[in-house]
Amino acid sequence: MSQLAFVLHSRPYKETSAMVDLFTREQGRLRAVQRSARGKSGSGARPFLPLDVELRGRGELKSIARLESAGIPNLLAGEALFSGFYLNELLIRLLPAEVAHPQFFEHYAATVAALAQGRPIEPLLRAFEWRLLDELGYGFALDTDRHGEAIAADGIYRLLTDAGLEPIGQLQPGSFHGADLLAMAEADWSSPGALAAAKRLMRQALAPHLGGRPLVSRELFMILKEPPK
Repeated sequence: MSQLAFVLHSRPYKETSAMVDLFTREQGRLRAVQRSARGKSGSGARPFLPLDVELRGRGELKSIARLESAGIPNLLAGEALFSGFYLNELLIRLLPAEVAHPQFFEHYAATVAALAQGRPIEPLLRAFEWRLLDELGYGFALDTDRHGEAIAADGIYRLLTDAGLEPIGQLQPGSFHGADLLAMAEADWSSPGALAAAKRLMRQALAPHLGGRPLVSRELFMILKEPPK
């Protein structure tokens, strides 16, 4: 059976093969071996390219029987490229193996296409992170606190990653203004401070699920952003 897929990561395996992490529409994230991947037949296993893939094997490690282009390549460069690597690393680290997420697969495909089109990066990343948290069952409300009370624009809140937003009396390190949370709930990125607050919020929300290991793509992105010496 063939299915749509994207390559998340690929690395050499044995003499001529490659170990490929795939995100497929029907089977979710999985790992497969691509034989003779260092010749011409392996040239299609590139990230961000929509693929039609046929897999064989019932075990945890599949074999790629066929891999062909299934659409227009998404050509990413600069910050968009590193952002794409960030999306892929999140999926490898957080998605359970062989659990289908067909609607989220479509969201990933749309996000990669939007990056290739030069759309503003920060809103795309924040929306992707939020959708991923919700897909994995870690989402929380942005317009109500953990007690079910409406978020007040003039309130101050902190995130309890296992419960939601908690109202607090005054600003603390890592806390959030209610007005920024309400802007996030509406995806109103024109609101001053909303994007910066959303980035902090998503980092706090993702951290417990990523464990102690830093994201390689995030470190590379920071190096890219550093001014030349």
